[in-house]
Amino acid sequence: MTHLPLNRRQLLGSAAAAAALPACASTGSARASSAVDRPWQGGRSPWPLCLDTATIRPASLEDKVRIAAEAGFDALEPWEGELKEWERSGRSLEDLRKRIEDAGLFVPSVIGLWDAIPATQEEWERNLVASRDRMRMASAIGSRNVQVIPGPAREDFDLRWAADRYRDLLRIGLEEYDLRPAMVFVEFLPGAKTMGRASAIALDADHPRAAIIPDVFHMHIGGSGFQGLKHIGGDFIAIFQFNDAPAEPGLEDLEDKHRVFPGDGILPLEEILRDLHGTGFRDCVSLELYNPSYWERDLLGVATEGHRKTLETIERAFA
Repeated sequence: MTHLPLNRRQLLGSAAAAAALPACASTGSARASSAVDRPWQGGRSPWPLCLDTATIRPASLEDKVRIAAEAGFDALEPWEGELKEWERSGRSLEDLRKRIEDAGLFVPSVIGLWDAIPATQEEWERNLVASRDRMRMASAIGSRNVQVIPGPAREDFDLRWAADRYRDLLRIGLEEYDLRPAMVFVEFLPGAKTMGRASAIALDADHPRAAIIPDVFHMHIGGSGFQGLKHIGGDFIAIFQFNDAPAEPGLEDLEDKHRVFPGDGILPLEEILRDLHGTGFRDCVSLELYNPSYWERDLLGVATEGHRKTLETIERAFA
């Protein structure tokens, strides 16, 4: 077949049409946002909804399982101290797993491996004993992930050392406990308080299952901002912690106790959720609140309100 050469007018026309394609595609993508696949929550959410047990902290662990199920959540995210206390009371974690599953829930993550990446080899080896035990407990209840808190807090934080130790934790967790350790970042750890630093540790671990756990509150108060989500693949996120921040007190005075229900604060949650969806992330969005005023209320009511406001925020994001 003979191809005739294009004249200048045809070339310019073709170039203009090509240049217009991304804009058209972008517009189409924006319009398609309302048609996203929503397999969870009766067709209302792209993600399963999880309840972090700290949201209703005063309740017993048995009641937290019951409350999460009654409030409509798909999953439960407990803390390792609760699992330790469960065992100390003479009960088995296998029984707890059965309770959770019988309630129609699953466990996407456990919080966490405290002080898991100390500064020296001696401290690492000593702390690894506790980290292994915490991984054992998380695995026993069927958790998919466990959070790595890269403490103790210190200004002189060696990212190369941290990446090497995180790779060790990944190997141990996956090979010995069928569990993925995932990096968190929190404002009170100066050396690892941003999403960028947690990502650097995870990326430099050079492991195919490396992952981070973003929390919108710590993205806000730690200085990460929210635009970085656009540059992350969904499989790099183990679980997504969800909440809101009030206008007062000011940013420099915000603490975990100030977290509020989604939609009750000032964070651009709908935009964040659209960007999260764009990464391909489809695992749990976990409601995580440490607000003492909520703990004084009826805890089923707190969980139910939190579930409703999380789901409403998701629906607004894709309206």
